[in-house]
Amino acid sequence: MIEFEKLEKIKRRFEEVESLMADPEVATNPDRMQELGQEHSRLEEVVAAIERYEGLLQERDDLKELVQTESGEMEDMAKMELEELEARLPVVEQDLKQKLIPKDPEDEKNAIVEIRAGAGGDEAALFAGDLFELHTKFARRQGWTYEMMDVSEGTQGGFREVIFGVKGEDVFGTFKYEAGVHRVQRVPETESSGRIHTSAATVAVLPEAEEVDIDIDPSDLKVETFKATGPGGQSVNTTDSAVRIKHGPTGVEVSCQDEKSQHKNRAKAMRVMRSRLYEKKLQEQREEREAARRSMVGSGDRSAKIRTYNFPQDRVTDHRLEGSQKNHSLQTIIEGDLDPIIDALRAEENAEKLANL
Repeated sequence: MIEFEKLEKIKRRFEEVESLMADPEVATNPDRMQELGQEHSRLEEVVAAIERYEGLLQERDDLKELVQTESGEMEDMAKMELEELEARLPVVEQDLKQKLIPKDPEDEKNAIVEIRAGAGGDEAALFAGDLFELHTKFARRQGWTYEMMDVSEGTQGGFREVIFGVKGEDVFGTFKYEAGVHRVQRVPETESSGRIHTSAATVAVLPEAEEVDIDIDPSDLKVETFKATGPGGQSVNTTDSAVRIKHGPTGVEVSCQDEKSQHKNRAKAMRVMRSRLYEKKLQEQREEREAARRSMVGSGDRSAKIRTYNFPQDRVTDHRLEGSQKNHSLQTIIEGDLDPIIDALRAEENAEKLANL
């Protein structure tokens, strides 16, 4: 059931935003006008849906009254119209509920994806490489672009750690469902007995922060330069082109050696630093909200094991889903077709939000 008090509150806020945008004082503040303009665009669509819904409710009441007060042909016509309206009403109500689902403003941001090999040694590094290939294929299928931020290669291939940025429409809102522990079960090429090994890698997905999102005091940063290294730690550069930045107050540390230019490495490292500090700030806000809402189950904690890739059985199991949506073809998934999983997770999340409206 939709609370009418909530609908009235939204309409009042829409009128307030329109009034503020017409205020000459506000008009002289471009940042404030942009902020209000974005809110106005979001609310305008919701208010239109509210007015459609409330109009149908009023029409239904009028028709019910006609059915009670009229007779003969007029009564029959009112009953027919009422029946048609009753069939349309649930569709309009569902549309309104969908528009009432609060949108996370972070969803529209670009993302920084960090993949790290976990338990499992060389096999974990190879799996981290597979996850990188999977996720960059997925990005290309969506029409997004990606760029390497930092790489630490494994001794037998793959990556100990790989960080890359993804740009496009609603990137973070889609990629965020990939955050967590990914586990693989397969027989390594070096395993002569055919024994299945289990290893893991973690995927962290951060909304890429703009400079306006997070304020970093330059005096809090310690910047070091060093020679870039390849697999096994050998130096691959004669100049100190690699950059390491540490944020004193939080201890967050970022290094970047992907570019040959120290300037470019520093710029990339700062992008990662901003995003990690921004994510830390958002996480603190989420934890504060969770403390007041302990009854909700499943926080989406990044430490949770979210998916298992079983190569011998050609199966990928997403542990957050149930029934027919839980298992998928391994070959399909490793080619970057994550849409069925992400669509199902998004639908579940929206259903939960709808239930809490």
